[in-house]
Amino acid sequence: MKKAEEKKPAASLRRKFLTGAAATAGAATLGFPSIAKGQSGPVTMRLQSTWPSKDIFHEMAGDVVKKINDMSGGDLRIELLPAGAVVPAFGLLDAVSKGTLDAGHGVVAYHYGKQTALALWGSGPAFGMDANMVLAWHKYGGGKALLDKIYGSIGANVVSYLYGPMPTQPLGWFKKPVTKPADFKGLKYRTVGLSIDVFTGLGAAVNALPGGEIVPAMDRGLLDAAEFNNASSDRVLGFPDVSKVCMLQSFHQSAEQFEVTFNKGRYDTLPPRLKVLIENAIEAASSDMLWKAFDRYSKDYEEMRTKDKVRFFKTPDSLLQEQLKVFDAAAAKKSAENPLFKEVQASMRSFAERVVKWDLDTNVNRRQAYNHYFLTRAAAPAKAAPATAAAKKG
Repeated sequence: MKKAEEKKPAASLRRKFLTGAAATAGAATLGFPSIAKGQSGPVTMRLQSTWPSKDIFHEMAGDVVKKINDMSGGDLRIELLPAGAVVPAFGLLDAVSKGTLDAGHGVVAYHYGKQTALALWGSGPAFGMDANMVLAWHKYGGGKALLDKIYGSIGANVVSYLYGPMPTQPLGWFKKPVTKPADFKGLKYRTVGLSIDVFTGLGAAVNALPGGEIVPAMDRGLLDAAEFNNASSDRVLGFPDVSKVCMLQSFHQSAEQFEVTFNKGRYDTLPPRLKVLIENAIEAASSDMLWKAFDRYSKDYEEMRTKDKVRFFKTPDSLLQEQLKVFDAAAAKKSAENPLFKEVQASMRSFAERVVKWDLDTNVNRRQAYNHYFLTRAAAPAKAAPATAAAKKG
């Protein structure tokens, strides 16, 4: 900041910030510092994501950071870093807990190796809940208290905020369409969290690689198939360059969400108003993230279908049913070994039984309206029933 600007009133600086100084969303430093009364300067923090800089998830991390910085009027300034800038993606929780980083942006399932119960915030069918329902359980059904309890049990010195409900993730990218559960036997496959147990139970040889390493591994033949998350991320990571077959719909990660963590020691030094601001900014980012996902994922889905010549297929119902059976067996084993896993499952199940029934009974099936308006313009079916054609039969 120039000396001439330092002499201007804080309100003037804030007006300047709001009219253009923050036009670079996703840049390394977001926001324009102003100095609050009783504060010697803006509070600065470093937040690293677990995503490559070109991934839409890193952009979404930038959206959270920008909202926090904008709403603080310059009193809090968070610097956004991509995966690997300070620590590898899977080292984020430790780095935030130790204070190597002030904050992080990722998913809870990435911490599965520290406590298996953490995988339940993303891996598995969530008893029929979608990701928004899981967030409802987390905030109003006891999930947050359980997550805090788990973090305490593993000595994670963090404050956690969940947000950003993700649409159902694809089964993944394959050399040829999957037609039955037996097709997974011996398959070298990438996934994370409790999904490792599910696909291992289906007979796959599973490798839990971070996002940026998946496509190179497929290109070298180290993986036969892999899943990551969504059309936009998958496209920018380069999946269409190594595979032209993508299977849609799966129960392995049907209700995942993002997590923002802060080092607890650093977070506790913040004034109460900034803590409240952070919570509200993250909740605002939650809705914005899903709206952006609807827009961008659908565009990239169409681009991959038309320009990249990717063929999309609906995962067979027989495989979806087998996923549920294998998940139940894996969850029963984890519950017997881990009281916290059992406690989280019981809480989630109780909430889901009520909420999912209400949702299914109340909300109309949108397939009928879609078919009414667009069926005649949909693409013709292919032999293997691509998702765009198979959906018409629904």
